[in-house]
Amino acid sequence: MSQFDDRQKGQEAKFAFDAEKKFKAEARRNKLLGIWAAELLGLSGEAANAYAAEVVAADFAKPGDSDVFDKVSSDLKAKGVAVDDAALRSKMDQLAALANEQVASEG
Repeated sequence: MSQFDDRQKGQEAKFAFDAEKKFKAEARRNKLLGIWAAELLGLSGEAANAYAAEVVAADFAKPGDSDVFDKVSSDLKAKGVAVDDAALRSKMDQLAALANEQVASEG
């Protein structure tokens, strides 16, 4: 029975590790997206970092990516920055891949 318990504990540890890695990658993607959008909004320095933090925080509003997408999209539109929905989704996908690489390389 101890082999079964050991295997179950190993699977639980892997699940927890994978979930933490996914969370870190999503947060990193959101920060990178916030910095990218901040540049388009004409923000720099501390203002850009503050905006990126707002984008990261927006992800806790509801499950999925729609809350982050909605925030960035509405902020860009409010400032008259022309980025269509497909381009924004594409940028999110590109930054997700980059974030996954960065998190994986950090161990």
